[in-house]
Amino acid sequence: MYLYRSYCKRMFDIILTTLAVIVFSPLLFLIAILVQSKLGTPLFFRQQRPGLNGKPFICYKFRTMTDVRNSDGKLLPDAERLTSIGRFLRSTSLDELPELFNVMKGDMSVVGPRPLLMRYLARYTPEQMRRHEVKPGITGWAQVNGRNALTREEKFKLDVWYLDNRSFWLDLKIIALTIWKILKREGITQPGHATAQEFMGCKQIQEI
Repeated sequence: MYLYRSYCKRMFDIILTTLAVIVFSPLLFLIAILVQSKLGTPLFFRQQRPGLNGKPFICYKFRTMTDVRNSDGKLLPDAERLTSIGRFLRSTSLDELPELFNVMKGDMSVVGPRPLLMRYLARYTPEQMRRHEVKPGITGWAQVNGRNALTREEKFKLDVWYLDNRSFWLDLKIIALTIWKILKREGITQPGHATAQEFMGCKQIQEI
């Protein structure tokens, strides 16, 4: 287990993503053309996310929303900017294919806790912060056990569980379950929301 976690997991990531890029290259090209025709440029959504030990990196996805703003110059809510092609890409998880290049660069792993937002770092409990002790992943244990149908707290518990139990066989299981979940299109968004709600931190109730 130690050998896989320390050395073989990176080799596994490189082999798997190289094969995936070769196999999906026609699809990547087709999606790029589709995004260009429907949304224009840029083709990719780039955002700084926390990686291993919270170190920031630029995460890549296919663009799924417009940049429409209100009269004050502020972006409209996600639900109003998410296009039909964007919904399709999200429902099939095809918008996340560019993250394969993040894995090849070494910023991410194929399997691991999903990379969230930099501003969340200050909102985690010490236990939740442990999810950054491994590289973030394209898919993870939380994604195959409910994804966005779960609360943030439930997902963070699953992330930490993965951290303590990760192995080659668990990674293979997660990848297989991910393919099944994508085909079934389960848990893509939180109920009643176009995208996942922002994590505001865990409210601590103290007795006085």
